[in-house]
Amino acid sequence: MIRTGLLLAAGASRRFGPEDKLLAMLRGRPLVAHAAQAMRDCPLDRRIAVITNPALLPWLDGFQVIRIDPGDQSASLRAGLEAAGSPDRLLVALGDMPDVTGLHLAAVLGAATNHLPACSHDGAAPLPPACFPRASLPALASLQGDRGAGALLRALPAAQHVAAAGLLRDIDRPGDL
Repeated sequence: MIRTGLLLAAGASRRFGPEDKLLAMLRGRPLVAHAAQAMRDCPLDRRIAVITNPALLPWLDGFQVIRIDPGDQSASLRAGLEAAGSPDRLLVALGDMPDVTGLHLAAVLGAATNHLPACSHDGAAPLPPACFPRASLPALASLQGDRGAGALLRALPAAQHVAAAGLLRDIDRPGDL
């Protein structure tokens, strides 16, 4: 079974201000370093990061890095999918979620089946990180705009949700740090 991790770190950070939020310091490291380490701590065969800012490169050791021009969220997802090819499982995580752990990523990876994705759940809504089996990759590739895979995750049965209370904070504004 081929398990590939995809770290999406190509956002425009519009709400954060003029600086790239993924380089903002949190607990002594840039924000992106937390997400990258969680993915390194998860049992994956391959790791891919999609970025726009080359200043993120020092924090992405062990990742195949795909650089894209700034665009919407689905563009970065499609770029990552193209690089990933056709793995048995594609674990998608976001670069601005610093509290996600490798153990949580492994749980999401393990909850996906050959036919059903799995995702994180904070008690209120299904959210990334999420894991998609090969059978779901065409649906991911067809996404358009700046919404990501939210509609696909909301359609999942509750059995495919992995509890993640306290882990799913995402950083959008400097006050979120």
